[in-house]
Amino acid sequence: MSDKRRNSGTRALGTLAAFAAAYGTRQLLGLAWKRVTGKEPPSDPHDPQVGIGEALIWAVVTAVCIEAARLLAARAATRKANRTADVIDR
Repeated sequence: MSDKRRNSGTRALGTLAAFAAAYGTRQLLGLAWKRVTGKEPPSDPHDPQVGIGEALIWAVVTAVCIEAARLLAARAATRKANRTADVIDR
């Protein structure tokens, strides 16, 4: 398999894994937020009914967790795709 095709396929797989991880993480964070606070997570941080502290905490927790999940998923998918491609090339 050419390196160009491998890179394109690997990149696509990594992107798909990152999107899936972000979606799943967002769902889990929503459930965790509801369990801890007893209310739904803020859907619009600009809403005056949402406190500034609550909006900031939600934004920071969401950003850090989703980005970490995306990074880990993309790296794992890329590593797996490269190992599979190496086995096929042999």
